[in-house]
Amino acid sequence: MKDAKIVNVLDRTPEELRKDFADKGFELYRAGQVLQWVYEKGIYDFGKMTNLPAALREKIKDEFAIVIPAVVESKHSEGDNSTKLLLKLNEKDYVEAVYMPAKKPRRIRPQGFGTGSPKPGGEPMKTRETVCVSSQVGCKFHCAFCASGQDGFMRNLTMGEIMAQVLMARDLSPEKRLTNVVFMGIGEPFDNYKEMMRTVRTLNSPGAFGLAARRITISTCGVVPKIEQLTKEGLQVELSISLHGPNDIVRGAIMPVNNAYPVKKLIEACKAYSANTKRLITFEYILISGVNASLKEAGELGRLLKGMLCKVNLIPYNPIEEFPHDQPSYEDIKRFQHILQRHGVKTTVRFSKGRDIQAACGQLRSVRSKVR
Repeated sequence: MKDAKIVNVLDRTPEELRKDFADKGFELYRAGQVLQWVYEKGIYDFGKMTNLPAALREKIKDEFAIVIPAVVESKHSEGDNSTKLLLKLNEKDYVEAVYMPAKKPRRIRPQGFGTGSPKPGGEPMKTRETVCVSSQVGCKFHCAFCASGQDGFMRNLTMGEIMAQVLMARDLSPEKRLTNVVFMGIGEPFDNYKEMMRTVRTLNSPGAFGLAARRITISTCGVVPKIEQLTKEGLQVELSISLHGPNDIVRGAIMPVNNAYPVKKLIEACKAYSANTKRLITFEYILISGVNASLKEAGELGRLLKGMLCKVNLIPYNPIEEFPHDQPSYEDIKRFQHILQRHGVKTTVRFSKGRDIQAACGQLRSVRSKVR
C-alpha cells in the first residue's frame, strides 16, 4: 500500500476495527458489516458492499483496504485434489499455503439408528476442507528434514498476511467454506506468537470468521515456553507437536530445538496443556530410515507416550535434497505402528497430501525474490 495511513482490514481484530471506525468518525456497526462481507461472504471490494451507502463506501476506501496477495503460481494435485498457492507478499517475500479438501465425505446416520453401520438415506456430511497456512517467511529452527528453513529466516508474517491465506484457500472451495485451519506451513508459529494468536482469535470470533477453536490446529517444533503460554490462553485449540524422536540423542540430531527444550520438558508441557484444555495432543513423527524408524525407537516412543491423551501420526519421509535419506518400507512402517499400538498409543499412518506438487509435510519452501 502506498499510503502508510491506510489500514488493512485483515490486520485488525473485530475489536480493533470497531475502534478504528470510531476514530475515523464512522458508526460502530458499520465495522461489523464490513467484517461480515469479508469473512462470511468473501467480498474484498468495498464497492460491492451494498448495504453500506455509496458515499460511505467511498469514505471507507480512503481510510481502509483489504489486501489480498498476488498468486504467483498455483499447483493442483491430481492425486488428492489439494492445491498449493505461491503468494507474493511484496517485492521480495513469498510464502506458500495449501488448500486440502478431503477425498471422500463421510456420512451421518439418520436419527433413530444405533451404533451399527450407516443406513441408506443418511444425509452426507460436508467435505472436510482444510488450509495449511504459513506464519513466517523462512524459519530459524533448521530441522534437518524440513525444506522450510533451508534458506534461513527472513521475517514474521502479519495477521493480515496469515488471514489472507485462509481467505484465498476458502475461495478455492466449491462451497466457499473451510472446516479447518492448521498452522503447519512455512515457519514456526510459536516464534510469531503475537500475530498468530491475534489470527487465531479472529478466526474463532463470531464477529469474524467464526471457526470453532477445536478446528484450529497449531503445529510446533516444541517451543516449550510458548506451549506453556498457550495453556493459559483459555482456548481449546488443537496442539500438534513435531516430535520425530523418542529421546534427546535421536531428536537432537535432526531438530536443534531439542538442545533448548529436551524431550522430557516437552512432554511435561504437553501433559499440562492436555490436562488444562482436555484436548488430545497430536504427535507428528516423520519416519526416516536409518535415523528414527527402528523397532527399538518404536518401543521407546511407546513407553514415552503410554497413558497420555494423545495420538501419533506416522508420516513416511518426503525427501529433500539437503537431507538425502529414504522412508522405511511399508512393512517396517506397519511394524513400527503395531509396537506403538501394543503400548496403547493411538496411531495412524498418514501419507501426506500434495506429494506430487511438493506440498507434503516438510516440503513447503520459502521462495526469495529470484522467483520474480
